Amino acid sequence: MTADELRALQAPVKAKYKEDPAAARRILSATGRLQGENLICRVETDHGAIDSGLHPAAGGDGMSSCSGDILLQSLVACAGVTLQAVATAMAIPLRGGTVTAEGDLDFRGTLGVSKETPIGFHAIRLKFQLDSDATPDQLASLLKLTERYCVILQTLKNPPAISAEIA
Repeated sequence: MTADELRALQAPVKAKYKEDPAAARRILSATGRLQGENLICRVETDHGAIDSGLHPAAGGDGMSSCSGDILLQSLVACAGVTLQAVATAMAIPLRGGTVTAEGDLDFRGTLGVSKETPIGFHAIRLKFQLDSDATPDQLASLLKLTERYCVILQTLKNPPAISAEIA
């Protein structure tokens, strides 16, 4: 896709949102079904179900996806799509590349082995390896704008208010 094709694709959407800001606000949702005694939560997606279970480091058998891995995969997906869209808009040619996310997690926290150990990732590293002839300045701008516009990255950096309830 060229920069002009991307602009043409997004122009009517951007115009609509400028005219009617409320039209840009959406509620995205996900639903999971508890799968009984096997400690699986089946998450329905538009592309099929994903079974999520315990990570092997928490006693799982490794036969289902770990939600921590899914979080990192979501970050990789969002950052990869965002980077490509930004590169297209900036007319920076990309022949390919990879996006990798690594997260540091101490399972003592989530298993209750140590009350002093924080639960959750305490560091996440996002790395792009790009096949491109872009200049160092272009790559710096590409990274800066990818970070700025990546929904998942921004959500992790600036956490929203979250609530939980039993209905």
